[in-house]
Amino acid sequence: MTATVPDVDLGALRKRFDAQLAAFLDRQDPDWPDGAPRGVFTTLNRFVLAGGKRLRPMFCYWGWRGAGGVDGTPIVAAAAALELFHAFALIHDDIMDGSDRRRGEPSVHRLFADLHARSAWRGDPASYGRSTALLCGDLCAAWADQLFHECGLTPEEVHRGYGVFATMRTEVIAGQYLDLVSGVGDGSVASALTVIRMKAARYTVTRPLQIGAALAAGSPELLAALAEFGDPLGDAFQLRDDVLGVFGDPALTGKSVLDDLREGKPTVMMALARGSANRAQALRLKDLFGNPDLEPAGADELRGIIVETGALDRIEQMIKVRTDAAMAALAVAPISPEADAVLATLAAEVVDRER
Repeated sequence: MTATVPDVDLGALRKRFDAQLAAFLDRQDPDWPDGAPRGVFTTLNRFVLAGGKRLRPMFCYWGWRGAGGVDGTPIVAAAAALELFHAFALIHDDIMDGSDRRRGEPSVHRLFADLHARSAWRGDPASYGRSTALLCGDLCAAWADQLFHECGLTPEEVHRGYGVFATMRTEVIAGQYLDLVSGVGDGSVASALTVIRMKAARYTVTRPLQIGAALAAGSPELLAALAEFGDPLGDAFQLRDDVLGVFGDPALTGKSVLDDLREGKPTVMMALARGSANRAQALRLKDLFGNPDLEPAGADELRGIIVETGALDRIEQMIKVRTDAAMAALAVAPISPEADAVLATLAAEVVDRER
């Protein structure tokens, strides 16, 4: 899937998001409470600025442009606020999943657990790491709200977008809870699809697009059209993410390919594998999947079962079906031609990726 974007430098736009994030964090520095250790501030500064695809700010910005908004620093700052919210979600998700790596570096809770252990402090290093990371995530959520309101748009404009922003926050937290429930539930494909829609798909594509469009006074019809595009594309994004979590290259994804398998993450792919497994394969899945001590050899065996049951091929087909549905919706969406072309390119980045 390819598209040509005339006279639009997406790399330069990403740098503008980064510049707004850096400027916001710089403004927080003098206000850091006296006497409070600076470890949280410096860690978050590095974490927020250390990489990432900036997809959510990008979709927000082009939701604004698609609704007729003009380029300017205020919308770039408002869109960048979503990256701070994303940092909150990543930090908390890594705690809940027990993931030790993020973006090729130790996750935030692991950083603080290691600090505790090196310093020979009293208590349990893992507990200290989790508790400190929880606070880091909470601070990122608060900062996201602050940057959104201080972006430079008028209070009326901010108010228009904030309703969708609030909906997004609720959906992400509800989706995280659904993820916990699904981990002890039936493990069905339907359950896993509900989790990815609530936890990741809408907050990656649909809500950022709608926030941008709402800021620009987009009509209810436009917001509905953006959902028709964003929901299936967001699903495809998360399905690809789940594939990369097991079959990806850690040097590119920045995460171990063992984490999801050791955790027993209830993905659509694993539900499909269980549903198509023969007796011998089902027994091996039961022994290996969700084993916290899973070794690389066991992970290789699990990957083999996923392929042999046809689960990987079926996931690829699901990704294609959802991507095609998104592109069909985009073709009739009432947005500017420039935004249409950029969103087609972003859709390709979301689906055809290795990290």
